[in-house]
Amino acid sequence: MLGPITTLVGAAAAASYLGYATMAPGSQLYGRTLTHGSDPGQIALTYDDGPNDPHTMHLLDVLARHEAKATFFLIGQYVKKRPDIARAIHAAGHVIGNHTYTHPNLALVSASKLKQELTDCRKALEDGLGISTSLFRPPFGGRRPNVLRTARAMGMEPIMWSVTAFDWSARSSEFIVDKVTKEVERRSGKQSEIVLLHDGGHLGFGADRGFTVEATKTLLNKYSGMKFAAIPDLTH
Repeated sequence: MLGPITTLVGAAAAASYLGYATMAPGSQLYGRTLTHGSDPGQIALTYDDGPNDPHTMHLLDVLARHEAKATFFLIGQYVKKRPDIARAIHAAGHVIGNHTYTHPNLALVSASKLKQELTDCRKALEDGLGISTSLFRPPFGGRRPNVLRTARAMGMEPIMWSVTAFDWSARSSEFIVDKVTKEVERRSGKQSEIVLLHDGGHLGFGADRGFTVEATKTLLNKYSGMKFAAIPDLTH
């Protein structure tokens, strides 16, 4: 009797691990992704789900005051809605990445849907800004081998993160800062962290990200001795 039970337990554990690997930002099981840099003197702030009015513009003001560069992973349908905000991000010298057109979990979509999402976001960026991007971040972190292969075949590098700020559910800016600080300090300055933040929300345009703006101010001051770098400028 133990044989079948052991087999079932082993299969369940394997399935659980494979499922974890589709979403865990640090997992490399389904292919290499960038999760951090090698220089502990650098830190990369990244913002997902924009452009978003008015919080993206507020973030640009905060970043400019500290002469900090960041990376914004934009949703194509929002770029189409507000290309002026996307252009402001680019004009400020920040780096823009592809975050799909409608923000589905790519681990759950068909191959044709996957390619359409990346293509439509790319077109929105090209139409609105006149640029293409070499960076890609899967919504929710969801990915399978085909997701990474398709992105790379389209000339894009998959970018994940090492620190999750949980700002989408935060009830204060202090909550966000505490989450980031604990993760950064837990790694004891052994690498450059890529921090996941949000200037918008995938459920709808106009999400309130005031706490993220305030938390960004605090983080820029707290780590003022470090270089805030865009993803392409991280030392690997």
